[in-house]
Amino acid sequence: MTQDCKRILAVVGTRPEVIKMAPVVHALRQTRWADVRVLATAQHREMLDEALAVFGITPDIDLNIMLPQQSLPELTARLLRALDEVITAETPDAIIVQGDTTTVMAVALAAFYRQIPIGHVEAGLRSGNLYSPFPEEMNRTVAGHLSRWHFAPTKGAEANLLREGIAPDRIHVTGNTVIDALLEVASRATLPSPLKVPAGARMILLTAHRREHFGAPLAEIFRAVRDLADARDDVCFIYPVHPNPNVKETASRLLGDHPRILLCAPIEYVSFVALMKRAYLVITDSGGVQEEAPALGKPVVVTRRETERPEAVTAGVAVLVGPNYDALIAVVGRLLDEPLFYARMAVGASPYGDGAAAGRIVSVLQKDLLGEAKDAASVP
Repeated sequence: MTQDCKRILAVVGTRPEVIKMAPVVHALRQTRWADVRVLATAQHREMLDEALAVFGITPDIDLNIMLPQQSLPELTARLLRALDEVITAETPDAIIVQGDTTTVMAVALAAFYRQIPIGHVEAGLRSGNLYSPFPEEMNRTVAGHLSRWHFAPTKGAEANLLREGIAPDRIHVTGNTVIDALLEVASRATLPSPLKVPAGARMILLTAHRREHFGAPLAEIFRAVRDLADARDDVCFIYPVHPNPNVKETASRLLGDHPRILLCAPIEYVSFVALMKRAYLVITDSGGVQEEAPALGKPVVVTRRETERPEAVTAGVAVLVGPNYDALIAVVGRLLDEPLFYARMAVGASPYGDGAAAGRIVSVLQKDLLGEAKDAASVP
């Protein structure tokens, strides 16, 4: 590593982090000034490995941190100890994290203790409820207040940071790197879909995994899905079930024996993109899917009470219904029965970026770390 070369540690722990960090890692590796080292905490082992393979990234360091039935306090404590050892050994000039996982919060705290500057990709998202999503709202808030660079995906995220007292010169509106990754994957010659949809059926893609939905709220969502499938023989549901036992048991009990509801294991990202492209609409509590599906022209029904991604709701490409049986039945029914309502939501536009976010992030880092910058495209 030359004197002018800066060591950057990029940390990922879950599949969504890899998807959104991959464009930044690849963009940094195309420069001559950045020595990029990738650290995987493996907060989600199998799903993380799959996403790393999709984007051709091999971790330089792998903590393999997760244990069966590990509690959040145990995970956080083990992460802090392991991360401090890595940071001490690596001596990075900067650390980059993405999103709102326990990995992100722990990295921000460990870097703060060692006075290493943090860049936060997808900064400034807020639901306004500290316990929803849980623990993500707390994680991203803590990481935000410990970061030097805030790479906000939208003007709304920037406004959230400004309200919290973050200095304007530390906030950079870049767009969301998820659109960079999505457009690259969606453009590949073949997008294999491992699941067969019955001829003539309108396929609805379902994702549900939020910790705050465990128990009665998740059962409410599943009851609505089952009743929709019972009432409509031209509709089928595909649900890649999250591996958490709290999700798997409820899904198996309430949805597992229906001929038009297909439960399957989590699907690797390329095939999941193919399923989104094939879907008639998407029901989700996932943050990333709220960003991706509108860009593919798919209406999104969000089964959460609050969302840190209000831009899609404001743009009319997503509807917030909460884990509410009646609201979910009503909105999905309208999308299935009212072509004009469907057409207004299926416009194929995303308020989250134009696919050039990673380049803008690299330009900011280059300017601050080296005192120079390449030209970057303006933010949409």
